[in-house]
Amino acid sequence: MRHLRVGVAVLTMGNRPAELADLLDSVAEQDTPAARVVVVANGAPLPPLPEAVTGVELAENLGIAGGRNAALARLREFGDIDIVVDLDDDGLLISTDVFTRLVHLYEADPGLGIVSFRIADERGRTQRRHVPRLRAGDPMRGGLVTTFLGGGHGLSMPMLQQIGGWPEPFFYAHEETDLAWRALDAGWKVLYEPQLVLQHPWTSPTRHAVYFRMVARNRVWLAKRHLPALLVPLYLGVWTVLTVVRTRSLTGLRAWAAGFAEGLRESCGPRRPMRWTTVWRMTRLGRPPVV
Repeated sequence: MRHLRVGVAVLTMGNRPAELADLLDSVAEQDTPAARVVVVANGAPLPPLPEAVTGVELAENLGIAGGRNAALARLREFGDIDIVVDLDDDGLLISTDVFTRLVHLYEADPGLGIVSFRIADERGRTQRRHVPRLRAGDPMRGGLVTTFLGGGHGLSMPMLQQIGGWPEPFFYAHEETDLAWRALDAGWKVLYEPQLVLQHPWTSPTRHAVYFRMVARNRVWLAKRHLPALLVPLYLGVWTVLTVVRTRSLTGLRAWAAGFAEGLRESCGPRRPMRWTTVWRMTRLGRPPVV
């Protein structure tokens, strides 16, 4: 019986050549080798790459969602990948058995769609926002969840063939939740496994100028695309209150309000509301789709 084969996808803007080289070295050191490694230069020239790595150079920046779809398309062309692993270009696999553990998880459960890695900095700290559940006090508590971390994760290729790829109009922000909700509605499982670690520098999510606008717009799109009609105003109302309470920047709030209006005004693609059984399943997992 052959083992499942891993394909690795990495996006880069070409501005982290040293970090990317270190990441690719850590991928090459895995005791279960990746069958394919694809690096997508998202609107930037490709940096020097090892001979075994496939490069894809995009003429324009398609965002996280579009760039990952480009990597996914290239991996599909090879025709020999069962699990796609997405990794941030400034991350690092600090253990050599990550792919081995990941393959064992998928081989043990054919219904497993997504595996979320734990993100930790050089001191082993995991930020609360990097724990994909509401009760985020203990980052070492794994289990089934309703979303996952974009920096490091595994995706079942059969799942992607069923539900489709990343939501390209999102560009970035909440694209993981969009994918996870579609996976859950199709019956797949989403697992947070803290033993699978991607080392990543400690960062603030607001370091990007358009953060507030993208987060607001895409959250509205999430609701419009996937929630039953009765839950749309409740979900958006809860997040409006949370944002107003948490945000200390008046400029940030203005950008958030502009993004919210943009999300209401603009199309987000076809609407396919999840089943009420999926809502109940998410509720039992600890995160009903209203928060």
